[in-house]
Amino acid sequence: MFGIIQRTPLRVFYNAFRGLSANVWLLALVTFINRSGTMVIPFMTVYLTVDRQFSLQQAGWVMGAFGLGSLLGAWIGGRLTDKIGFYQVQFWSLFLSGFVFVGLMFLQSLWALSIGVFILSTVADAFRPANFVAVGVYSKPENITRSLALVRMAINLGWSVGPAIGGFLAASMGYSLLFLADGLTCVLAAIVMRIFLPPRKANNNEAIEDPPDTIHTPPYKDRPFLLFMAMMTLVALCFMQFIHTLPVFCKTHLGMSEDQIGLLLALNGLAIGLSEVTLVYILEGRFHKIWLMCIGAVIIGLAYLSLNLHATWVGITIICMSLLTIGEMLNFPFSNSYAMGRSTGKTRGQYMSYYTMSFAITTILAPLLGLYVADHFGFRTLWYVIACIAFVAALGTYWAGRMGGPGGLQVTGKLSINAAQTGSSSDTGAT
Repeated sequence: MFGIIQRTPLRVFYNAFRGLSANVWLLALVTFINRSGTMVIPFMTVYLTVDRQFSLQQAGWVMGAFGLGSLLGAWIGGRLTDKIGFYQVQFWSLFLSGFVFVGLMFLQSLWALSIGVFILSTVADAFRPANFVAVGVYSKPENITRSLALVRMAINLGWSVGPAIGGFLAASMGYSLLFLADGLTCVLAAIVMRIFLPPRKANNNEAIEDPPDTIHTPPYKDRPFLLFMAMMTLVALCFMQFIHTLPVFCKTHLGMSEDQIGLLLALNGLAIGLSEVTLVYILEGRFHKIWLMCIGAVIIGLAYLSLNLHATWVGITIICMSLLTIGEMLNFPFSNSYAMGRSTGKTRGQYMSYYTMSFAITTILAPLLGLYVADHFGFRTLWYVIACIAFVAALGTYWAGRMGGPGGLQVTGKLSINAAQTGSSSDTGAT
């Protein structure tokens, strides 16, 4: 069962990437370019409260507008993906969002910024369900989780670059360049996609065949999936505090500079980029996805609890970020694969739209809840609240798995048998 662990680390790392299609690697390249420009959103709350002199609550409203746009964009992106195809949705989302990013740098008032970030997130987040569907189309069924992890690796390697550069630019040259750099990388990613992954390649693989007797259940009628999405919303609500409230905590309570905060955020992206695909390769088929997601949610809760152990020591943020990274790697790639596994070819865009919307909802709730609690009750109380929510999400995820359906736990809830030993796909779940 654990024979793979006896192999050399280099061999395991190589095997983790073996067999992934060229088109998935190209999607990962496009995603990396796009995410390497992620400079505005990680510093938006700091920009609003420090540079624009908005209160925490006002900053929360602006970020709430961002989340509302994300929710709308995810829904539109999923519907358009099922109608016109994932390629066009991805391209136009990237291309147009680049110009919106540049436009944001000229907005000053609270209302103008709120409307601007709403438009930005609507356009930009239409990309996400289309991107998930593209990965599913370009991958072999047995490689979907690893392919998703590869794209996440590109996202996080880009994330390790973007905030680090963004923090340096903000500290030394001001915030305006962040908007320009973010916009240019969006346009560059769209151009690279158009050149190296033209539409004709996507069209050759876009048809997803289902067995004739397949029942195409829409996501809003899939009760276990809806409960699972509710729990993923709670997990994301907790996790996203590291973008919306943790930077403010680091700045105001620990006295960290923008470039130090950028390096801290980059630690998350770099660690995931270097290790997540290998971790998925080792764990998939050996432990049930539901169990891994539950453990990941618990670790995310423990990450925020750690901040209350020593609220004045800068080093505690490294412990927090390390735990957050482990929890993310155990939860997000497997939750993504689980959601895709419950869909059919005709409903994949809708399912991935719902999955994306669960995260989009948190971009509304996370800053509003986090900044409100921090403003009125203090960060110490906030970290306790977030930890409790994460633990509840772990229990709810387990219950959703017990409700059955594709990818669900069996009644016994045991760990899955090694797929290599049973001769079955690692996506079959527990036995």
